[in-house]
Amino acid sequence: MKIDSHQHFWRYSATDYPWIGAGMERLARDYLPADLEPPAAAAGIGGTVAVQARQTLEETRWLLELADRHPLIRGVVGWVDLRSPAVADQLAAFVAREKFVGVRHVVQDEPDPQFLLGEEFIRGLKQLRPFGLTYDLLLTPQQLPAAVELVASLPEQPFVLDHLAKPRVATWTQAVDRDSWRRDMEALANHKNVCCKLSGLVTEAAWRQWRRADFTPYLDVALAAFGPERLMFGSDWPVCLLSGDYAEVAGVVQDSVAQLSAAEQEAIWGGAATRFYGLDTKE
Repeated sequence: MKIDSHQHFWRYSATDYPWIGAGMERLARDYLPADLEPPAAAAGIGGTVAVQARQTLEETRWLLELADRHPLIRGVVGWVDLRSPAVADQLAAFVAREKFVGVRHVVQDEPDPQFLLGEEFIRGLKQLRPFGLTYDLLLTPQQLPAAVELVASLPEQPFVLDHLAKPRVATWTQAVDRDSWRRDMEALANHKNVCCKLSGLVTEAAWRQWRRADFTPYLDVALAAFGPERLMFGSDWPVCLLSGDYAEVAGVVQDSVAQLSAAEQEAIWGGAATRFYGLDTKE
């Protein structure tokens, strides 16, 4: 089964989604499973992982309720307050729900590049493994060194890097601009408890002005560093709609993996996500 390892749902309000600003009006509406099902089906996607977009327990509960009603949603990556003394209680309440597979914090918005290494945050992360939960790393390139240190300190915890740490596709015009990012990606990939999502690149490029070749240097680095068995397709729908529709986003990955064997392509299109998140892919 083909899996989209990274997409979002929301009921829009300006108060709840302040990051949807000027020029992003396409996102300023509700996006629900009925909106995703047609383009996902057209791309051959049989299941998705819904990922948090707000840092509230309420949203996590809502995503799990959506997952109960919509078979397309095979897993939910929610939010809990990893810095709270009550994090274990929050996790226990959610882990009883079959489709709760992991946790994410919007680290990219934290001003401290060492945020991931904070004592309270690491204490919370250490609660995930006993519950059998994964952690999604949402980072900027400047935060990659801290991520490398973090994953080395928690070798039993499964991590996945979202969006290749958001390389600056639109502004990095020379190979030298990518060198530091590439070295950090390779260092992260050296830790076998880390996977990577092929997602989020179209919105780091010039919106709706990109060419598929623009992404080749970044996808090649990810493939060489992680290998197909630790890479997974993610659409980042509906955020991707700012720069490309679902079929175009899937097409970027399809082109980049076309030279791989059938087994390697299967890993990227579903096998890696299914294993990492422990998804139930029975029809």
